[in-house]
Parts: sequence; structure tokens; C-alpha cells
Amino acid sequence: MAELLQQLIGGLSAGALYAGLALALVLIYRFTGIVNFAQGELAMFSAFLAWQFIEGGMSFWLALIATLAVSFAGGMLIERVVIRPVEGAPELTLVIVTVGLSFFINAAAGWIWSFQVKSFPDPFPAGAVRVGGVSAGYNSLGVLAVVGVIMGVLYLLFRYTKIGLAMRAVAADPRSARLVGIRVGVVLALGWGLAALVGAVSGVLSAPLLFLEPNMMGGVLIYAFAAATLGGFDSPGGAVAGGLIVGLAETLAGAYIGFIGTELKIGVPLVVILTVLLVRPQGLFGRAVVERV
Repeated sequence: MAELLQQLIGGLSAGALYAGLALALVLIYRFTGIVNFAQGELAMFSAFLAWQFIEGGMSFWLALIATLAVSFAGGMLIERVVIRPVEGAPELTLVIVTVGLSFFINAAAGWIWSFQVKSFPDPFPAGAVRVGGVSAGYNSLGVLAVVGVIMGVLYLLFRYTKIGLAMRAVAADPRSARLVGIRVGVVLALGWGLAALVGAVSGVLSAPLLFLEPNMMGGVLIYAFAAATLGGFDSPGGAVAGGLIVGLAETLAGAYIGFIGTELKIGVPLVVILTVLLVRPQGLFGRAVVERV
């Protein structure tokens, strides 16, 4: 039982990282209808920014605040310069644009900081909380707490602020929102900025565990897609729940299914994506789209 509980704690910790990036994917999809394949590279670039600020003498938390501010502005700039010119284009065009953006960001990070692996400071203290035969590292608890805080802040933003109400209106029907005076272009830019900010948190939390290098978020992005697909691409809460479920499934499958082990764990999110698309395409918490002919 103690071993199982230990695996569950590890799965929830990994799932929280996937949930953060999945949440960023869902935010962009809700506001623009775009699946952003560059989200992992944006998170990676933000982690490099935080590392650069720390190397420049900032404390970790001050560097994190500066990184979030730059990431938010960068997300808005990308929406304005890269995404808005192809607004309303066919879905394949939008996919190609975001894939191209991911390659560009990856190459830019390698050009600026090189492709050598760098160490990233862990914001949480070493050690663990032990209860009986089960231990939970401060890092794992910290990651779960940060994701919980993000969810709480987003809930308050969308539920109780005018900006959140405008975002919900645009996500529901951009044309109607424009007719009642909402500046849809500004709201879409804010949506991209918010998603970049949430993704930055995921990148900074992942860097101490994965080591900092331009390709570090590739695997995390696959798990994040599985989480968003499982929870529903139109449900922020579903993305978080999906991330935790995927993290648990990956960890338990690697530990208790012999032929999977550590080598085939990457196949777990692919199985999740395929199963959800076949059985419930809208995800566990998503809404089915009903079209009238």
C-alpha cells in the first residue's frame, strides 16, 4: 500500500506539470479556436528567460515575476504579428503557422543560449514530508500548490472581473461580442498573453526536473495534448483534471505493467488521445458541438 501511495504522489506531481501546459493550450483554443503546437516552445523560451534573469543576479521569485511579465507581453505580440494576419484562414494554415512558430522559437533559443544542457535552480527546498512509509517531496507539493493557485486565480478572473466576462463572451461568440462593443482583437491578444503566462509557469517548474535545453518541453507537450484531449479542449478545469489523470496513468503503467516500464511510458498519452477521440471526442468535461443543418 505504501508503494502504491508513493506512486500516486509521483503521478500527481508529474500530472500537475502536464496540467499547467494543457491549461495554456485550452486557453488559446477557447479564445481563438487554434490548437497551438508552439505552446511547449513558448514555455521553454520563458524558462530560458528566467534562467537568464537569475544568472544576471535576480532572486528566483523576482526572476519569475519578470519572466511572467515578458511572457505575457510576448504572447500578445505573437497574436498580433503572427496569428492575426491569418485569422479566419483554413485550419491547416493555422496548424502550419503554429508548427512553424515552434521551429522558429526552438532555433532562436538554441542560437541565443546554445543547445547545451544547463542546470536550473529548484525554487522549493530539498527534502520531503514523511507520513508512515510514504514521502512527498517539497518539490512535488510545491508544483501541485502552484497549479492549484493558478486555477483559483483564473476562476476568479473569469468569474468576477469585467475582463473575464469579456473573455467569456468572446469565447462563446466573437461576432455577438463585437456587436455589444467588446474589442475582440484586444481580448484575443489578452488570451494569448494569458496562455503564454500560464505556459511560462509550466516551463519554469519543469526546468529543474528536466534540465534546461531547447528541446526539453517536447515530451511534456505530448502529455499536455493528451490531458487537454481527455479533459476537453474547451474546459480549463478539464485540462487540469486531464493532466492529473494522465500523470497518474503514466506513472502507474510504468510501475505496474511490466512490458511498458520507463521506455514505453511515452505511449500512454498516445493511447489516451486515441481512446478519447474514438469514444468521446469532446473529452470528459467538454461540450459536444451541435450543428443545425
